[in-house]
Amino acid sequence: MSEPDYATLARYYDLEHGAFQDDFALYLGFAARTGSPLLEFGCGTGRLLLALAEAGYDITGVDVSPAMLDLARAKLAGRPQLPGKVSLVQADARDVVLPDRFALAFWALNSFMHLANQADQLRALERAHALLRGGGLLILDLFLPEPQLLAEADGRLLHDATWPEGPDGRPVVRLSSRRLDLAQQVIDVTYFYDELLPDGRSRRYVAPFSMRYLYRFEAELLLARAGFAVEGLYGSYELDDFDSGSERLIFVARKGT
Repeated sequence: MSEPDYATLARYYDLEHGAFQDDFALYLGFAARTGSPLLEFGCGTGRLLLALAEAGYDITGVDVSPAMLDLARAKLAGRPQLPGKVSLVQADARDVVLPDRFALAFWALNSFMHLANQADQLRALERAHALLRGGGLLILDLFLPEPQLLAEADGRLLHDATWPEGPDGRPVVRLSSRRLDLAQQVIDVTYFYDELLPDGRSRRYVAPFSMRYLYRFEAELLLARAGFAVEGLYGSYELDDFDSGSERLIFVARKGT
């Protein structure tokens, strides 16, 4: 399993995800149902966290990466109406301790899969359970590990994207390589970011990380063992029923009262 380089990932994170809004309505809808306060695990640079705060919700974001949180704080500083509604905490989801109890907690956009193994994933779910109020909701948004996706993780080098303007104003090209460990249900990913310099050369930044994927019934058993009851299982951000053609695996689970 690759040791993640979150500092490099943070540098380029918003190029890929900063404008992503497909999941916002889902979280906004459940936040309207539960009310504040909200808790986001793996909040990264604050994409969802800040949008939910702007919608009027009190929210705490937890992330293990100082670099990710520095970018979230910089965005927060540019929104003077929000600081009282947002708390940012650097901590590991497996053992984070917070003074509040939350109405809604979530891991968005595959962030739960950064937990390295099943024991870590269960420990994090148990921590989420402890931090929720009685009757509180937990949302997990995971990708579906369908066979074609796994077959493509064969070590080949792929061109993912070219951005005309990166963090320093220069073009950035991203290449990637993925290798599958079927025995551990892990995809080891390496991103190669090439920044194009004015003299025609390039500067490369390399960012490895791993994703420990789950199948439907394993996830359901982990949630149950952590004390949750699955309330809904969806295959899209529009809350379509989960079926064999779904691209997402989205769980909504409730903590008992």
